[in-house]
Amino acid sequence: MIGARVWPAQDYTRITFESKHALKYNLFSLEHPRRLVLDLEDVDMGPALAELQGKIVAGDPYIERLRVGRNRPGVVRVVVDLKAPVKPQIFSVKPVADYRYRLVLDMYPLHAPDPLAALIQSESKRGAGGLDGSRGAPVKLERVATIVVDPGHGGEDTGARGADGTLEKNVTLMIARRLQALINDQPDMRAVLTRTGDYYVPLAARVAMARRLNADLFVSIHANSCERCDAQGSMVFALSERRATSTLARLLARSENSADLVGGVDIDTKDRYLARTLLDLSQTATIDHSLRLGHDVLAQLGQVNPLHSDRVEQASFAVLTAPDVPSILVETAFISNPNEERQLRNDAYQEKIARAILDGIKQYLVNNPPHAAPTMALQQR
Repeated sequence: MIGARVWPAQDYTRITFESKHALKYNLFSLEHPRRLVLDLEDVDMGPALAELQGKIVAGDPYIERLRVGRNRPGVVRVVVDLKAPVKPQIFSVKPVADYRYRLVLDMYPLHAPDPLAALIQSESKRGAGGLDGSRGAPVKLERVATIVVDPGHGGEDTGARGADGTLEKNVTLMIARRLQALINDQPDMRAVLTRTGDYYVPLAARVAMARRLNADLFVSIHANSCERCDAQGSMVFALSERRATSTLARLLARSENSADLVGGVDIDTKDRYLARTLLDLSQTATIDHSLRLGHDVLAQLGQVNPLHSDRVEQASFAVLTAPDVPSILVETAFISNPNEERQLRNDAYQEKIARAILDGIKQYLVNNPPHAAPTMALQQR
């Protein structure tokens, strides 16, 4: 056994076992007390498994404790004592990137948290107000604008890595949290994160969250990487109806779309609509608005960072495929550039990037305010 890792989150907790060969296993559940039992065949009781029980944190929503021991010759048993009923999901992942064979055990709650209900409850505590455009007079929106902020990568999927060891998944989460806080300071705006910690969220689930929330905008945060360490600057991407607008856009989309393979997703059960780049004719109008949003955000980013491209690039990014939510992907800077890697770790720089994205969002909403609609749950406040 090469390694064993635990990724706790509110949505689910994941345990990953990594090995030099594909693992044979048997999973079953027991009651009184409630627990999951996982038997791993043909593995040694080495340090990776012995140390696994010490990786369970007190705040894990689903795991009370974990025990590992040899059950019989050639079989190691992992017993997971549960805090609440769960729906376990287990699947194997073939070697990809820096990983060997992985066995993934996900523990989902029987009743998944409803992001819409949580948002409505949060919004009911807020008062009415107005939105100031980044350039111009105050504008009163007809209702609260909901922006889904997506910190790229997470968990097993670290994203790009800088020369000094900075991980893209950490940078994107820090900037996304700052952007969420800035958006929530606006009286007529509310932000929701697709992930709030270091765990992986499948690309389809990120898109589905935006649609479930009837989001007005979707902004995915990333940090670029290139073989040339002198490449620098910010970029903004929207979905493409046809081919990518540049070689870099095409290569980047291919890299980002492989995140599910690295992050670990059960290919047999994941949402099939990701295979369809365009869902219906309404996507054309959505892409048009995505380009408008991208233009406004890019203009603001250009005031705090060099631009690697002065236009909104387009490619077939799976995470941007919501047919009814204008969506952009922001490459904040090149983590592969030593200078920009240092900046990405800097609190003040992260704040500048987040504020520039906010100002771009505000400018877009000034020109394209969301209209009240019966399907928008936030009007119930």
